[in-house]
Amino acid sequence: MNDKQAIGKIKSAAEDAGFNIDGCRIRRTSSRFCLGVEHGDYNGTELFGVGTDRFIWFAYKPNGMKKNRLFSVNFPDDGMVQYETGNVPKPQSKAMAHSWARFACGVNYILSKSGYNIKTGIDGVIYGNIPGGGMSRSASLTLNLILSILDANGIEEKNQFKIVDMAQAVENEYIGSPCGQLDQIMILFAREGMGTHYNPKNRTINYVPLGDGGQDLRIVVMDTGTNRPGLDKSTYKIRRSQCQEIVSLAQKAGFDISCLADVKTPKLYDEIASAFKDEHPELCGLLAYIYKSQNRFYEMMDAWKAGDIATIGRIFRADGLGLRDEYKISGPELETMCDIVRTVPGVLGERMLGGGDKGAAGALVLSESVDSVKKAVDMAYPLSRPDYADKYAVHICKIVDGVKVFDGLL
Repeated sequence: MNDKQAIGKIKSAAEDAGFNIDGCRIRRTSSRFCLGVEHGDYNGTELFGVGTDRFIWFAYKPNGMKKNRLFSVNFPDDGMVQYETGNVPKPQSKAMAHSWARFACGVNYILSKSGYNIKTGIDGVIYGNIPGGGMSRSASLTLNLILSILDANGIEEKNQFKIVDMAQAVENEYIGSPCGQLDQIMILFAREGMGTHYNPKNRTINYVPLGDGGQDLRIVVMDTGTNRPGLDKSTYKIRRSQCQEIVSLAQKAGFDISCLADVKTPKLYDEIASAFKDEHPELCGLLAYIYKSQNRFYEMMDAWKAGDIATIGRIFRADGLGLRDEYKISGPELETMCDIVRTVPGVLGERMLGGGDKGAAGALVLSESVDSVKKAVDMAYPLSRPDYADKYAVHICKIVDGVKVFDGLL
């Protein structure tokens, strides 16, 4: 779907709801595709990924009142969501647990807590086509709302990492989702045609162009059609806790580490793995995935710069096997998608995406093989997973800017 079509949906929905959006500004925020290290953010690793062209579009304008009035094209049954600035339900309110409005209220809560002077509410209509699970729909929505509300109030926050921190706080503190910052970083800083490299040691962003040869690479996302209940109810929360557990055990045993990303040398890895492999084999599996994926990280980065898409795909596949077998964060439908596309010539690598359990898997594919991938999924997935035969989807994605603002389109 292009911008014109999405804006048309917003206009139509606003008219049906009797909502005046004349003069609105439109902010578009992307989805993301992580190339490495998936689940590395809360373990302290460096990160690399791109923005992808499945979006949240938000048409908004200040209304000069304390009241906010928002409507979602995707969730029309929620009707007009209304709340007063500075007066929203308490964090993790059960009354809002199943409404998209919890993100809007959460943004209001965190902005107020962070000391921003939000003088005016906004009127707005929102629409998105990001699949649920694996492409960071919640992070895209949260970032869009934060940036739009600040903009409507004439506030420019120059520290982009403060935006990242607040977006994470909305999910951690207000929603109750234990996400890290991978999603927010990969969306907020994404640039068209570029890979985004984040180093947590000094909180720096570097952009890496895809080298010659990269023009044949395509990013494919396979939405399994499953409904992921949220990170707070998933294996993600368990794995995050287990990672903290093995770090704590290692520290008590005298190892000088603060996170799993500190385990970089073969000697240190072998010592920690040997110390806990008998009593905590599952925790050592988490350590093994992070250690190996970190060691592959710069090889993948070098391959990206060189346009060596075969190596990029090989590493992406290796990470997927590690997520499945060592980190144990994948799910049966995700692996069905991976098993299907792995058989297609021209598929360079495949693995699950995002928080795990459910949601979407991803593949790196030669341009000439994209149609074959879609045909293979269309043939095999409904047979393997008939419960999702009318719910799955295959998305062919481009690398795009994470945030874009349009004026004068309404």
